[in-house]
Amino acid sequence: MIPTGSEEARPRTTTITLPEATFSASGRECAPPRLASSTPASPLSPSPEAPLLLTGLTTAQIEEFVAALGLPRYRGRQVADWIYRRNAGSFEEMTDLPRALRHQLAAVASVGRPEVVARTVDADGTTKYLVRLGDGQTVECVWLPYREWSSVCLSTQVGCPMACAFCATGRGGFARNLSAGEIVAQFLLARAHAPCPVTHAVFMGMGEPLLNTSAVLQALHLLNSECGIGARNLTLSTVGIVPGIQRLAREKLQINLALSLHAPDDETRARFMPVAQHFPLPVVLAALRDYTAATHRRVTLEYLLIAGVNDSPAHADRLADLVLGKKEEGGPLLAVVNLIPYNETEARFRRPSEEGIRRFMARLKQRGVAVTRRLERGETIAAACGQLRREAASDAPGARPRRSPRRRGTAVART
Repeated sequence: MIPTGSEEARPRTTTITLPEATFSASGRECAPPRLASSTPASPLSPSPEAPLLLTGLTTAQIEEFVAALGLPRYRGRQVADWIYRRNAGSFEEMTDLPRALRHQLAAVASVGRPEVVARTVDADGTTKYLVRLGDGQTVECVWLPYREWSSVCLSTQVGCPMACAFCATGRGGFARNLSAGEIVAQFLLARAHAPCPVTHAVFMGMGEPLLNTSAVLQALHLLNSECGIGARNLTLSTVGIVPGIQRLAREKLQINLALSLHAPDDETRARFMPVAQHFPLPVVLAALRDYTAATHRRVTLEYLLIAGVNDSPAHADRLADLVLGKKEEGGPLLAVVNLIPYNETEARFRRPSEEGIRRFMARLKQRGVAVTRRLERGETIAAACGQLRREAASDAPGARPRRSPRRRGTAVART
């Protein structure tokens, strides 16, 4: 089971503020993000004026809700079972509840399933959904089929404030954080439409998860305890928000942690990842070492290969030096490098040749670095993070025409 908890942040000076996190440019000593408990507060009394969204609550909290209606608590367990394990998108689908009770619940609550705005399917079965939330904002989630298992890629924010130059989501700006229920609802929607069981989930969609830490921790807890996804089948990817990594180390979660590294040095990284100005690589790597020491979990270093930017033999050698480490730094980092050939959007970057990708990978292996190449999915759809949302916005009346991206496929997680 994934534990929950809370901690208050200590004030620091020289701060940069982003949604859900306040961190110090001093790096290692930065205070943790100001987090609420990763378990939501008890639900408010039912109100017709503000229907309660049940997705995002635990079974115990749904029991409290139905008890406040004067109903037996076991009815809450039935409702939770329908939402989290039987893929019900509405109370009308809960056929073992009396019809009068279904109408009573619908008057004061909502299951919280988002509306599908667009759906694209690739020849390999990869299915991408653009979904509309209750306030009209849209986010993306993707169902990813593999030979023996399948996964759902989840968004954690509407847009993203990190502004990475290679990312379609970052160019769309940031609107708000998602709630735990809005995150889990993406998983439930994709699972309801999947033709086979969903066994994994990855937090690699729109947004930076560790800038929405309280909701993400609660979503992890719900996916694990309510939806039945094993902790080691859950993967969270971050650009390197050090306070969030420190928080994960204290929680000792048995999930998979991935760092969006993409460059072996701060000079190269800062060219396309503004976060490098706030969290230099030595600070990020120190946080990762603390994380692996606390959890005994190997981390994944995601490395996006971009032609002419970070794919030279010299870059491969610097990356190997970074992973292997120095004795005074603690020696080799407990990590595997996951190479991701760039999925071309309308950005200025390009994908390396297959020969260049193989050379880079071979050089890392020669240096003794554990390295894999990420499986690719979605070759004929707008599969890169944020593309479908941007295309939907471009198709709206009055929108400026877009330049069609070359679609070679989306990089997706191997978990």
